[in-house]
Amino acid sequence: MDRIALLKNPIQEYRWGSRTAIPSLLGLPSPSERPAAELWLGAHPKAPSRVRVDGMWQSLDKVIERNPDSVLGKRIAERFSRTLPFLFKILAADCPLSIQVHPSLEQARAGFARENRLGIALDAAERNYRDPNHKPEILCAITRFEALKGFRPPQDVLKLLGRVCDEALSHELALLRKAPDGLGLRQLLTSLLSMDSFRKGCVIERAVEGASQCADMDRAFWWVMELKGSYPEDIGVLSPLIFNLVALEPGEAIFIPAGELHTYLKGMGMELMANSDNVLRGGLTPKHVDVPELLMIMDFRFMHPQKLRPEPGRQPAERIYDTPAAEFQLSAIGVSEGISFLSERDRSVDILICMEGSARIQGLKNSDSESLEKGMSVLIPAAVGPYQIVGEATLYRATVGRHS
Repeated sequence: MDRIALLKNPIQEYRWGSRTAIPSLLGLPSPSERPAAELWLGAHPKAPSRVRVDGMWQSLDKVIERNPDSVLGKRIAERFSRTLPFLFKILAADCPLSIQVHPSLEQARAGFARENRLGIALDAAERNYRDPNHKPEILCAITRFEALKGFRPPQDVLKLLGRVCDEALSHELALLRKAPDGLGLRQLLTSLLSMDSFRKGCVIERAVEGASQCADMDRAFWWVMELKGSYPEDIGVLSPLIFNLVALEPGEAIFIPAGELHTYLKGMGMELMANSDNVLRGGLTPKHVDVPELLMIMDFRFMHPQKLRPEPGRQPAERIYDTPAAEFQLSAIGVSEGISFLSERDRSVDILICMEGSARIQGLKNSDSESLEKGMSVLIPAAVGPYQIVGEATLYRATVGRHS
């Protein structure tokens, strides 16, 4: 396969999604009848994109299976077992996603094999590992975006929880004061997730009552009340007081490594990750929660979250978000009069989506080209070689990582 090809991408209709953000981008009726949570651009077997080849729409995973070297490039095909190593998404959250963590590669392989041996169906609700891959990811804000990322330092947790439910959690807070480290955070979270329903209800009510008196002091308290409205019986209501609350402005990003507990609260963003759908959930969800497995793979180190800002690429049109991931690299491309984009000569597979304006993509080895408008996307196989983008447009580019 040596042609630039248009993509048709599946929409995931999860309950937390927006009825306007993705439909408006794609030129569909807005608001939509059902929440449009994620647009998937990739070859994950759960929901692969379709690609136009020889005048026919074909499943991208099957196209790659038949043409791994021409689509991915020979080196990348060998490196990643003849599969597309990344999954590109647009995520649009009108309300919070589940509290979650993703496994490491070793944990994913072991968990996937174990659940296969137990005969758990891949689409079973109680399945934890749906593929044998890890899922590091980057989230880049398109609109203002709020998220929880990693544990707060223990002293901050003590201060925030102590302000709203010191008596209700006196035992847990005493343990954390005695061990203000990763062990203390593990003990705190284990106790919260293991509470009986009566005590859990009392803790939630006390925390929400206290948060209502402090909402103007810290946005974390506002989020406690907001989460209570959607999940009144879920101890995850306390999560903004335990995990770092991050607000991203458009263009800012965060990187989520294996083991780091996080959730996305509200906003629209570009999400790029290793090609996996493995999620271990800890709350704020009606879906399966496996507390022992979650605690086993979670990283309990506390941290101050770092925002990623794009670095200049080889040319003025491209700005790159650098991460340690081998599977993917995200960049923003802005073309205008006098500023075009020219890809590398030695490149692998690219997926591009146009977010604003219009552009033309031209292969330099032949006359192959495609025009893109807002919401349109393309696959550019490795066999196309170098290409140029001209026009007046903002695009995002997903490709294989620099470190692969």
